[in-house]
Amino acid sequence: MKNQKQAMLYGLATVLLWSTVATAFKLALADLAPVQMLLVASSASIVVMAVALVIMGRWQQVFQLSKTQYLQSIGMGLINPCLYYFLLFGAFDRLPAQEAQPLNYTWALVLAYLSVPFLGQKLRRIDILAGLVCYAGVVVIATRGAVTSLNFSDPLGVALALGSTVVWASYWIIATRDTRDPVVGLFLNFLFGLPVIVLVCGYTVGFEFSGLQSLSAAVYIGVFEMGIAFILWSQAMKKAENTAKVSNLIFIAPFLSLVFIYFILGEVILPSTYVGLVLIIAGLWLQQKKVQARTQGLEHG
Repeated sequence: MKNQKQAMLYGLATVLLWSTVATAFKLALADLAPVQMLLVASSASIVVMAVALVIMGRWQQVFQLSKTQYLQSIGMGLINPCLYYFLLFGAFDRLPAQEAQPLNYTWALVLAYLSVPFLGQKLRRIDILAGLVCYAGVVVIATRGAVTSLNFSDPLGVALALGSTVVWASYWIIATRDTRDPVVGLFLNFLFGLPVIVLVCGYTVGFEFSGLQSLSAAVYIGVFEMGIAFILWSQAMKKAENTAKVSNLIFIAPFLSLVFIYFILGEVILPSTYVGLVLIIAGLWLQQKKVQARTQGLEHG
């Protein structure tokens, strides 16, 4: 049943969890290599999703899919968690949290652009304007305010962060054709992706995990960012009478995240971060308004 109040509560809970993950990423990366962090987080996430499926009465669906759907799980698992988190954690390993986190939020704009060739959607002038505003914010953050020099603080870190947005947007475009239950699908993606992560970890940095705080942070990421947050957001979308109102809650997350970054990590938030983040959110807001207008037109048409 639809229940907007419940949907908003689920949405707010999800946003609160998302707001903590940039800080958790940096805490985990203090003693763990990105691939070690991914191994711990993915393992924790698989356990959480398995328990959730049992509680929701959907566990049997894991064994009731077609051969094609299991093959799809392998392919999507190589994208998420493998490739996406390799890139994202690599970016957080090189950049301050206050820089990596806002750059990651541009994935929504990338999704809009990739939807043109792959989903047949039209590119409008407001899409181009939103892109210019968003990526102006990216340049401000990546150059730490030295916009005219275009001297990026860490070019590889910025490239990894922006690359992760392309991978994440691509994943969601592929997911539009996914007929599996969302939680079942994500569980299988992570399950089939795990052996690849184990192999990469073994061949690169090995399995010597150190630092209780870092291990705890990696488990936290798996339980909350990769597991519970996804389930809560799915419930929010399912319960929502007005999905646009729930979706708008995501704009709170990057600003709230800066609070955790400042007080827990002790990063001094640069003025360029605030300026760049405002530009990115403004661009995403323009994009969101266009989507909302189209949705309302369909509802009233």
